Amino acid sequence: MKKTQIEQFFSILQAANPHPRTELEYRSEFELLVAVLLSAQATDVSVNKATRGLFAAARTPQAMWDLGQDRLEGYIQTLGLFRSKARHLMQTCRQLLDVHGGQVPAERAALEALPGVGRKTANVVLNVAFGAPTLAVDTHLFRLANRTRMAPGKTPLDVERKLLKKIPQAYLQHAHHWLILHGRYVCKARKPLCAECAVAGPCGYPSKALSQPDQASA
Repeated sequence: MKKTQIEQFFSILQAANPHPRTELEYRSEFELLVAVLLSAQATDVSVNKATRGLFAAARTPQAMWDLGQDRLEGYIQTLGLFRSKARHLMQTCRQLLDVHGGQVPAERAALEALPGVGRKTANVVLNVAFGAPTLAVDTHLFRLANRTRMAPGKTPLDVERKLLKKIPQAYLQHAHHWLILHGRYVCKARKPLCAECAVAGPCGYPSKALSQPDQASA
């Protein structure tokens, strides 16, 4: 995609949704961190169902630590890999209490030092909680960046770096959410809904003219 096409692409998405938000439910930086950590290999819907009960019982690192791993597992057992996620959450709570005074750090290195927190999770927290112009490349962003030819790459980090260079600064703050939502509901994995796509014009997907809307989910 050329620079003018990328500008048009994000201008259209911005006009349709000026203030995009994550679909994860949270009330604090800590709850956001927990929700994102739990979202690995899980849908936002399933995470929200699990965290409603969990956050009602424990909204802070201290309260979650006090639950203990067994009780924590009980709240999140509907999620895949729940035992390892519970273990990482307990370790993260302990580290937040011991090193950060119970607060979620706003620095990448400190976030990535937390158990179970990788670059993608750190990027989400930095963007959503602290307003940093970061891009968390999940399966939706990776697929969309390659399919549209906006930022083709072989690895998530490669795609992230290219997107950060190519997306105009004015759109970087919300680009993460626009791309995730577009990939989740329109530019789907099995069959993109090109006939219904508002950004089909600037998109570089060569097969878009042949794609028809369907009900297949990503």
